[in-house]
Amino acid sequence: MSEETRSRTEAPENPELPTSEQILEALKVVKDPEIPINVVDLGLIYNVDVKPSGIVDIDMTLTAIGCPVQDMIKADAELAVMRVPGVKGVNVDFVWSPPWTPAKMSEEGKKQMRMFGFNV
Repeated sequence: MSEETRSRTEAPENPELPTSEQILEALKVVKDPEIPINVVDLGLIYNVDVKPSGIVDIDMTLTAIGCPVQDMIKADAELAVMRVPGVKGVNVDFVWSPPWTPAKMSEEGKKQMRMFGFNV
C-alpha cells in the first residue's frame, strides 16, 4: 500500500470536528414554544451530518406542517449549533416524511410530556 493510500484510508478522524452527539447535545437548548420540550427529546431531529469542512447539515421536522414558529425554531437551532467548537456553518432543512408522531419521542421527552399532563 502506498503512503498516499495509507494516509487516506487510515487517517484518524479530525479531532477538531464536532461529533453528531455533540451537535445533538447542543440542540437540547432548542425548545418548541408550544410544547416546552427540546427538539431532540421530542424526536424532531431526523439526521445530523458533520462534513469534513465543519459544515453541519441537519434534517428535522416539526410536530405539524405549517407550524407558525418554524422560522424561530430554525434560527434557534442554527445559533445553538454554531456555538459548538469546530462548527463553521449550519444548514437546517425541514423534512415532512416520515411525519412526526409521539412515538418518535425519547423516554425523557415522554416523561416530560406526562409531567405536563399529556397522555403519551
